[in-house]
Amino acid sequence: MKFIEEINRRRTFGIISHPDAGKTTLTEKLLLFGGAIQEAGAVKSNKIKKGATSDFMEIERQRGISVATSVLAFEYNGIKINILDTPGHKDFAEDTYRTLTAVDSVIVVIDVAKGVEEQTEKLVEVCRMRNIPMIVFINKLDREGKDAFELLDEIEQKLKLKVIPLSFPIGMGYEFKGIYNIWEQNINLFSGDNRKNIEETIEISDINSPEVNSLIGDKSAETLREELELVEGIYPSFDREEYLNGNLQPVFFGSALNNFGVRELLDCFVDIAPKPRAKNSEERLVKPDEKQFTGFVFKIHANMDPKHRDRLAFIKIVSGEFKRNTPYLHVRNNKKMKFSSPNAFFAEKKEIVDVSYPGDIVGLHDTGNFKIGDTLTEGEIINYKGIPSFSPEHFRYINNADPLKSKQLYKGIDQLMDEGVAQLFTLELNGRKVIGTVGALQYEVIQYRLEHEYGAKCTYENLNVYKACWVDPEDPKNDEYKDFLRVKQRFLAKDKQGQLVFLADSAFSLQMTEQKYPSIKFHYVSEFK
Repeated sequence: MKFIEEINRRRTFGIISHPDAGKTTLTEKLLLFGGAIQEAGAVKSNKIKKGATSDFMEIERQRGISVATSVLAFEYNGIKINILDTPGHKDFAEDTYRTLTAVDSVIVVIDVAKGVEEQTEKLVEVCRMRNIPMIVFINKLDREGKDAFELLDEIEQKLKLKVIPLSFPIGMGYEFKGIYNIWEQNINLFSGDNRKNIEETIEISDINSPEVNSLIGDKSAETLREELELVEGIYPSFDREEYLNGNLQPVFFGSALNNFGVRELLDCFVDIAPKPRAKNSEERLVKPDEKQFTGFVFKIHANMDPKHRDRLAFIKIVSGEFKRNTPYLHVRNNKKMKFSSPNAFFAEKKEIVDVSYPGDIVGLHDTGNFKIGDTLTEGEIINYKGIPSFSPEHFRYINNADPLKSKQLYKGIDQLMDEGVAQLFTLELNGRKVIGTVGALQYEVIQYRLEHEYGAKCTYENLNVYKACWVDPEDPKNDEYKDFLRVKQRFLAKDKQGQLVFLADSAFSLQMTEQKYPSIKFHYVSEFK
């Protein structure tokens, strides 16, 4: 029975939002409540370099944004919680989309002043398509912002969600006095002190009692009663089944920076969030309580520890128990592999685990065997689906700026491309390397990481490419295909897997090529085979 108990006590979720809505700060405060850290932003080795625990890459500390998904695990009230903190910036959306294949539920963070922003809409769309249960956290209540009802309307309209507030603010900005917790029926008074671990919480069985007036003043008490009456009249009552099916989204208000409203969110989350869920593979639906182990790679991170040049493949365990030193089948390569030091995570701190259960995220040391989307099993042939990959939107030549470091440069490019951050194309004509990315900011990250992690310097040159299309000929031996290879020679490249890619320089040229060579198909997506 221990196996089923372990599954039932796991909650694996992602935190998503537009950049700067306070996602990483919320992650920190959740860890604070879980007792996983003693002080927010504490990078113990160097107090001056204070940065968020989950932003462990140096460039993230400098830019103040998260550029890689980090994995954090902690225990809270007997529940094992796995958080995936994702990048909010649109240039790193691909990493976030992939991460969403590994979560069982999601917390969406919204800034009280800015409301729903563009990147949030895209990410919520992905969650909606997959019916991932979502909880909304409206953050930064200690600042002046939009009216609570206005925000709830905006969430319903822009994100097409059906919301139900489970907590409600008492005032906002300078007038912010605290939060009424509808879920637990109590009032939290705001002290504005973010060092204080847990603020004052007062049980309120009856919102109409005079005690409320003495706590927050007559005017605020009256307004709160009116607003709660409205909430009751407008919004549906909470139904856990509807939430789990992705049809109803609870909303919490708070201020992550001031550690306010975070405990309420966490307590409710632990109560209602889904346990590890079944996952579809191309062959069948796999349930977490099956005895046989299965899992899939949703992320690869080179250089978790620059001193050791190690590369980690992040595996989400879907079913069965993952045991250390046990041989498992790598389905794509059809070979058995065993792992002597599987890691569990706390940002960049890692510890070796003997057994992991469904819902857990495990890091496996990888020498280049894994690609994103790979499946590990005890022998069954299973391929998990739904790991998206996009045709890049930006293209640049990459040049070596230090001829003495060419070996380091090529090793660095090779490893960073395996993370799925960007794609590498090698031109057929002259062997020049081209990097394609979803967002322009990726180039800065690659350049920074090549220099600081591999000791290699690079420069870029712009390249006019409209789309990278994977070439799929009906018959590689026919004359039409040979003519295509001859005429379009200078626009052809190979990707990292050796597949042929046509780099079209404009929409018009792509259209003309498709018309001229009807027996060749051009794909915008390279499936991870």
